Amino acid sequence: MRTQPNLPLKLIPLSIAAMMALSGVAGAGAPPGRSVSLTQDPLIMRLSKDEFRIAFGINGERCGANGCSGTIRYRVHWKAADGTLGSEIKRVSYTVSPLAPRTIAVDRQYFHTAEGRQTTDVVKVSIDAITCFDRI
Repeated sequence: MRTQPNLPLKLIPLSIAAMMALSGVAGAGAPPGRSVSLTQDPLIMRLSKDEFRIAFGINGERCGANGCSGTIRYRVHWKAADGTLGSEIKRVSYTVSPLAPRTIAVDRQYFHTAEGRQTTDVVKVSIDAITCFDRI
């Protein structure tokens, strides 16, 4: 699955990203018509010089009567104070309750390149795939 690297995340409709994920990566296990999307761009919260939380708001209105669960595979592009650039693929799990059409998933991240903690900035977060499975 390819995204256009020079488009900011805001310009890629997340419902399209979810549909691509369901048709490609998760298509075999996802029932037709079941899908989730992100409610907005991921929220990046800095906790310290190199520690972050990345929060994903998940719209699960089309999950079904039992709710659903799945994973979000995303890529984080970061830059350290010394100019070092890095990119990592991460996954975070989510569960949408049958009684709540929305949920949130939060992932904890550390980005550093040396023993002494240095200031790191998250440059971009892009979504690679979103899976959606019925809860049993």
